[in-house]
Amino acid sequence: PKGHYLVNTMAEKTPPKLLLLCFSFLACFLPCSCYCRVVEKDRAKVKGMFVFGSSLVDNGNNNFLQDSMAKADFLPYGIDFPFGPSGRFTNGKNVIDLLGDQLKLPSYIPAFNDPLTKGSRILGGVNYASGASGILDETGSLAGRVIPLNQQIRNFEEVTLPDLEVQLGCRSRESLPQYLFVVGTGGNDYSFNYFISSSNSNVSLEAFTANLTTKLSLQLKKLYGLGARKFVLMSMNPIGCSPMAKAMQPGRKRCVQGQNRAAHVFNAYLKSLVDVIKPQMPATNIVFVNSYKIIRDIIKNPASKGFRDTSNACCEVGNGILCTRGGKTCTKRSIHVFFDGLHPTEAVNVLIATKAYASNMKTEVYPINLKQLSII
Repeated sequence: PKGHYLVNTMAEKTPPKLLLLCFSFLACFLPCSCYCRVVEKDRAKVKGMFVFGSSLVDNGNNNFLQDSMAKADFLPYGIDFPFGPSGRFTNGKNVIDLLGDQLKLPSYIPAFNDPLTKGSRILGGVNYASGASGILDETGSLAGRVIPLNQQIRNFEEVTLPDLEVQLGCRSRESLPQYLFVVGTGGNDYSFNYFISSSNSNVSLEAFTANLTTKLSLQLKKLYGLGARKFVLMSMNPIGCSPMAKAMQPGRKRCVQGQNRAAHVFNAYLKSLVDVIKPQMPATNIVFVNSYKIIRDIIKNPASKGFRDTSNACCEVGNGILCTRGGKTCTKRSIHVFFDGLHPTEAVNVLIATKAYASNMKTEVYPINLKQLSII
């Protein structure tokens, strides 16, 4: 009543043009700002990406971890990247960079651990991914210090979100539906945990995977509770086909089926999660990108995609996984599937990003592609 009386009194005594000006001015200081109203009108455009996961999507966070051995901030990493070695575990752009190109984002997604990632730099999103990390907190401990998925989400919640609300002038729940939340993790939970930890010796692959995906679903729900509405879940790659996996069995030319089976089981759970979890997260859209199939198709028929070498690392590998610092590298990187002992070349990442964005094959991207997701 008091507010109603005030509005009526203002309307009686204030000229219409001045009244409109006053309300427009006040609106910009309410919880939802003028900027957010512009965002509301431009709902079809994706504003950026928030990225969580491991080395396949890491944009350089581990560069800033002194005690981490999982780093790619030296040549030959980045030999084809515009800014040289940056912490990306490939020769050029990783799949996140290339998805950004497809979505026509104005700049690369900055790494959270970079001290410069604050203020206006976070408006296009932030990358929290950490090489050698996993869904489980203990995964990656062999590599020294890494940032597990739980901590990545805390970094998003406790550091980025308050800053984002200041930058946008409104609550994050109003702006976050405009962003993609990309999650690319899981492989390390097998390669550097399940297959090598004695504590898992009596745990079946199915039981380990069920526990893993249950934890992941809770982590996705956490992000949903913070305002995320558009999710992109990257599958595990065929880890049994990597040079690292084959090197563990000298003389082996074929993919290691035990490791690929783990990827199969995890990916099946992950794809089913798209349908299972959606009713529990109203107004959410989730896309599953089957990079496993995309890479396996290359390996089965490389010439059709312009590749020749599907088995060997392009760079000189020192510890079975990472390139040797300053070591030799192949000259025709675009025909190699693997750059080091585990990670794909930019040429493979291009194919994954292109199919993720535009493929209409549900075996490659399910249930819709990222182009369709971006305009929902």
